Amino acid sequence: MQLNDARMTRVNLSGVEIRGAALYGTRLVGVELSDVVIEGDLGNVVVNGVDIGPLVDAELTRRDPLYGELNPPDAEGFRRAWAQIEQRWADLTERARALPEETLHANVDGEWSFIQTLRHLGFATAAWLQRTVQGDPNPYRPLDLPWDEAPDWPAEWNMPGDRTARPTLEEALAGRAARQDAMREHLATLTDDDLTGSVTREEPGWPAYPDVPVHLALQTILVEEYQHHRFATRDLETLTAGEKED
Repeated sequence: MQLNDARMTRVNLSGVEIRGAALYGTRLVGVELSDVVIEGDLGNVVVNGVDIGPLVDAELTRRDPLYGELNPPDAEGFRRAWAQIEQRWADLTERARALPEETLHANVDGEWSFIQTLRHLGFATAAWLQRTVQGDPNPYRPLDLPWDEAPDWPAEWNMPGDRTARPTLEEALAGRAARQDAMREHLATLTDDDLTGSVTREEPGWPAYPDVPVHLALQTILVEEYQHHRFATRDLETLTAGEKED
């Protein structure tokens, strides 16, 4: 749905859920916001004259210092952040291994299941590391899962996207481990000079953007890994809450 440059007055948006939306240059004037939840990237978001983005970043960093390391200034910072992210995922995966397979396929409030999350992270690493940075024109595997609002890519691109697939945890982890290895190996030899470069991918497929900064491509993976670990942890807590009470 395209609502670019729409003008809405005297509208009631109570109970509305908006996903995968682009809100650039948007103005909300004379609104009443209560019980509103926003999950996304904030940049120059001004509420009653206050840019809340830096305030939110400061609070999230206070709660978890790793959040403040997701935009590393140098190659060593990338290696340090990735090592912490990998350890967190290793701990969460061990917890997942002890849960019934059905729990790992369960969705909470329409979000991805644990196994779907692993599949999506494989897609993210394939897209931003293996294709964008390393130049593999088609690094995807059949179980990789793009974001839900991904476009209908041409069939000849052979892009993955079966949300209904139900691989076992071990099947999902096999692809996941290969992508984690690829990221770790790439960061092992990453230099500060590498981070100042940019790449353009014109081969059929996605992503295919001009002049993508290497730093941005690799940072995208850090953010994806961090945020989806947060979401997966939250949802497993919800799914196992009854077990703790027992």
